[in-house]
This record gives sequence, C-alpha cells and structure tokens, in this order.
Amino acid sequence: MPRKSSAMTLNDIRRPVEVELEAFRQYFRSAMKNRVYLLDKVVQYLLRKKGKQLRPVLVLLTARACGGITESTHRAAALVELLHTATLVHDDVVDEADQRRGAFSINALWKNKVAVLLGDFLLSRGLLLALDHKEYALLHIVSDAVRRMSEGELLQIEKARKLDIDEETYFTIISDKTASLIAACTACGAQSAGANEEMQTAMRSFGEELGMAFQIRDDLFDFGVKDVGKPLGIDLQEKKMTLPLIHALSQADEGEKKEIMRVVRRKRKSQTDVEKVRAFVGTHSGIEYATRTMMQHADNAMEIVLSLPESDARSALADLVRFTVTREK
Repeated sequence: MPRKSSAMTLNDIRRPVEVELEAFRQYFRSAMKNRVYLLDKVVQYLLRKKGKQLRPVLVLLTARACGGITESTHRAAALVELLHTATLVHDDVVDEADQRRGAFSINALWKNKVAVLLGDFLLSRGLLLALDHKEYALLHIVSDAVRRMSEGELLQIEKARKLDIDEETYFTIISDKTASLIAACTACGAQSAGANEEMQTAMRSFGEELGMAFQIRDDLFDFGVKDVGKPLGIDLQEKKMTLPLIHALSQADEGEKKEIMRVVRRKRKSQTDVEKVRAFVGTHSGIEYATRTMMQHADNAMEIVLSLPESDARSALADLVRFTVTREK
C-alpha cells in the first residue's frame, strides 16, 4: 500500500468536503426538528456531541470521487448519520453504558425509556427523510446495513456465551457489525452521485474492505501498551474473541489452549489474567497475524480507490485508508 511520510489527521482528510460538510450539518439539524420540549432538549444535547462525523464525510468524499455531490448526497449522509446515531443510543441502553465519547450517555442523563424512544425517533426521522424524497435505493442500502449490524451483534452475543468462535465466524461478525455500515456509506455516496452499477459495486467493496481493516485495528488496541480511549483489555473482560487471540489459540497445543480458555471464561479477570492472555497472544504471533490481515484488507481498499479518476476526493479516500491502519485511537 502506498504510504505517506507525514502524519495526517481527520481534518486533513475531510478538507476537500469541508464546505459541503457544514451544509450537511445544517441539513442534519433540520432533520431532527420537533415540537416536543423534552425531545428537543435531548436532541440538542446529542447535537453538541457531534463526534468525528466520519460516516457523513465518507458519503461526501465518495460522492465527489464518483461524479459529484448532489442534494441526494446530503440526504444520504443525513440518513446514514440518523440511523447510525439511533443504533449508538440503543447500544448504550443494552450495554448499560454511562458514557459515550467522553460525555454522559443519553440513558445516564434521562434513563432508559427516554433513550429508547430517542433512538426510535431518530430511526423514524431517517426513514421519513428517505421516503419523503423517494430515495428508495438509499433506504434499501442503509436498511440492509442495519439488518446486518443486528445479526452481527446477536451472533457475537451467542458466541460469547459458548466461546467457540473460529476465524471464519469472527470475520462474519466484524463484516456485519462494522464493515456493513461503512460499506453503506460508500455505496450511498456512489449512488447519490449517479455512478453506474459497476462503480457502485466497487465502492461498496471499498467500504467493506475499509471497515474490516478498521475493526481489526480496533481489536488490536485491546492488546496495546497504552490507553487509547478504549480501556485496555476491555474485549477480554467482555469475553469478545478477537483475531489476535483466535489465531494464537489455533497455534497453541491443547494443554496451553485449555489453560488460556479457563482465564477467558472467568467472569471477572484480574490485571494478571489480562497480562497472561496478552503474553500468550504475543508468544503465538497473534498481533503479527492480525496486523498482516488488517494490511491485506487495507491494500484491497487502496487498490479500489486508485482505480478512480484522480481528484482531491480520491486522494482523501486514500489518506483515510492509511489513517485507518495507523490511527492510535
């Protein structure tokens, strides 16, 4: 994969669509307008925690790289962000999470009932946004992604109970949980720009490969040596079997595998337990294997990007691939 020597930031990556991103923000705010005081108060709080808005940026960059940003592109970006935000709000309820991106979660401040209803409201706003403008293709793309996200989450829960996950199942889970929505962003961007079917398929594949690389990088953080905003060892505490551990287990003898699995199955794990699993993963080349796999997905994504016509948006998408596999949080 072609590299750049200088460090890049998300601000650098979003620069080609900064003007359009501001227009999107206004569009997104208007999509959530309502007349209920409590709902409006919660929505305003949500808007203040806007986050990186990586998915709308991806929609806008893809559209620009595939023909040009249109009104449909802004609707696509808003639709993706509405449905994605709805899933995050519901996830916090399911996970009983008190914080999201360093701030109090909706359920922490307004309790579960309000959080669930807010998620439902965001979902309905996204559906109506698409239907009111007859954006049936966009709605189909995003709805399919939400279906896959739900299936992936449920499969992960099932496997966390049995702890019988293999590499093939792991890839199915991260493809559905993470890559599906990123692929929806790139597919929506291409569709909204009027790209032909071949280009739409290619950009969907680009998003899928990028999403796979993104999730593997995220999983590698669990075995890092410093806090990157995600508590170290959190996947292990939650009995999530990720690629570094899965590969290491496949390389170990039966006795060592049973010993490590006894640790993984413990309801509560000490720091010593976490360090023991980390050392095991290191000994059996789990980090190196996962890193190679991540880079292969990134290379596949880069190959697709470089097939697009030269443009500032294409360069930004290529930078995003590089950023995905080098980011530190």
